[in-house]
Amino acid sequence: LPTLQKRNPLWRCGLKDRKSRNGKSQQLAENSLDSLHRWWASVASPSHMSSPPCQLSLKPNSQSLRSGNWSERKSHRLPRLPKRHSHDDMLLLAQLSLPSSPSSLNEDSLSTTSELLSSRRARRIPKLVQRINSIYNAKRGKKRLKKLSMSSIETASLRDENSESESDSDDRFKAHTQRLVHIQSMLKRAPSYRTLELELLEWQERELFEYFVVVSLKKKPSRNTYLPEVSYQFPKLDRPTKQMREAEERLKAIPQFCFPDAKDWLPVSEYSSETFSFMLTGEDGSRRFGYCRRLLPSGKGPRLPEVYCVISRLGCFGLFSKVLDEVERRRGISAALVYPFMRSLMESPFPAPGKTIKVKTFLPGAGNEVLELRRPMDSRLEHVDFECLFTCLSVRQLIRIFASLLLERRVIFVADKLSTLSSCSHAVVALLYPFSWQHTFIPVLPASMIDIVCCPTPFLVGLLSSSLPKLKELPVEEALMVNLGSDRFIRQMDDEDTLLPRKLQAALEQALERKNELISQDSDSDSDDECNTLNGLVSEVFIRFFVETVGHYSLFLTQSEKGERAFQREAFRKSVASKSIRRFLEVFMESQMFAGFIQDRELRKCRAKGLFEQRVEQYLEELPDTEQSGMNKFLRGLGNKMKFLHKKN
Repeated sequence: LPTLQKRNPLWRCGLKDRKSRNGKSQQLAENSLDSLHRWWASVASPSHMSSPPCQLSLKPNSQSLRSGNWSERKSHRLPRLPKRHSHDDMLLLAQLSLPSSPSSLNEDSLSTTSELLSSRRARRIPKLVQRINSIYNAKRGKKRLKKLSMSSIETASLRDENSESESDSDDRFKAHTQRLVHIQSMLKRAPSYRTLELELLEWQERELFEYFVVVSLKKKPSRNTYLPEVSYQFPKLDRPTKQMREAEERLKAIPQFCFPDAKDWLPVSEYSSETFSFMLTGEDGSRRFGYCRRLLPSGKGPRLPEVYCVISRLGCFGLFSKVLDEVERRRGISAALVYPFMRSLMESPFPAPGKTIKVKTFLPGAGNEVLELRRPMDSRLEHVDFECLFTCLSVRQLIRIFASLLLERRVIFVADKLSTLSSCSHAVVALLYPFSWQHTFIPVLPASMIDIVCCPTPFLVGLLSSSLPKLKELPVEEALMVNLGSDRFIRQMDDEDTLLPRKLQAALEQALERKNELISQDSDSDSDDECNTLNGLVSEVFIRFFVETVGHYSLFLTQSEKGERAFQREAFRKSVASKSIRRFLEVFMESQMFAGFIQDRELRKCRAKGLFEQRVEQYLEELPDTEQSGMNKFLRGLGNKMKFLHKKN
């Protein structure tokens, strides 16, 4: 049975890609510093009038970036700067000629450099994303952070620059305090968990799936109702080991998730197939996904449906949907054709992100075939259809649900169809990217397990409408209950409109209300096609919300001499100019989602460049000149130092 997910020591990334990139960026910066030293030596020497100023290479090549001994490079390493400039920007800076005198390092030259970088960045950002960003900028204004200097932030006052205009009433402060106390008490009751990423690293060399089952409905003796049972299973569990016993326990729970509505079924002659999924959480916090296809078996006359279900640790709905298509195709010819196909599939390797595996199969009448199964590089939108959310919910209701999940509250979806519950549950969780829901998540809760909604810890569950009468009888603690069929809240806490910062909530609402207009405008032919779809737009709108609230996190990750990273929590929060965002962060930073996000970045040995990291980098580069970048600050300081030394000489 699903249990609460447990907190983990988050996975350590072992990729080597970042090391090589950092090496190139650092070598380039060091080459630049060498050139500055040589140039200053020529200026400071008596013969500087006759010596031409040294310039950086106009076209630094990869060989020059790699050259140099590491021990030599360490002796003149650049000071650690905030992560404001990408590797591409450093290359562009290196191509700019240095001025012929120290006094030329002035505001004009720095402004020119900034303009060149800005124009280059604008070309990198898709037009759709630029339009979304403009909506946020119009609502929030330009001021984001008080200062970017770590030392100044630690001593900064809480003066409200660009503060939100809402009044500091006693009621507002009281509500904020209550939310803070509530989430702290909630998390004390929540057990720890293991992240899916850590589990996947452990399973990289194992099977694509654990087992495949067919679940059918069997009539109860002396009763006119049906019970779901496993009628076919591959592979057979024939070894009495501890792992096999645990697998048997999981197998007992699977039929309930395949037929959460078993008591409502009668034989039918026609039925449109449904595809849905569920997730099982073990006592140790490990998670497994169940991918299901429910349809009528071949035959004539009234009959009961059956469910094909694949259990895997891999969260990749698109890949397994293709597997289920092939299973359904073979089952339609003969059930005997399913076994050899699943055996070939089990022998296939666990695919790495972005990789494709090929499965050789044989089908009577078609001969030998090769089935290609690809695991996407970014599973952010896997098994996600935001269209279902906008079909079932208004924009305002959706934002209220998003806010409730963000503060890790209890949320219950109610709908008539399995596919609606499954689609909406997975879609609303996808809105939380780059954060991950760390608590109980059951898109379709079997009626026999409805008591789970009485759990005192956070959860997101879906219930069929037939279970609604029983739900209303249960002593459920504070929760948001949503009827997806009528776009209304069955039960709420009445503060859902005040959970998010007001201006950012307004930007969210405006961007989502204009979604069709934004997509239909001229798109960028060079941008990813995914970005110009509804899924891409909605994802970008919510990513921008997180960029605006926590996008400066990397500026507050410090590193010790031992290489250990630590997050400066208070400095991070106090650096935000907006009072309402600071208050939001004070509550959000207590959540397991935020704790897991930061712990992940503290432990990572590489800086994975997911979509969120790309947008954060662009955001930090966009900050106004008053929030000067580390590079500009370094250059100005260097110029002032040169002027001082020149005067002394």
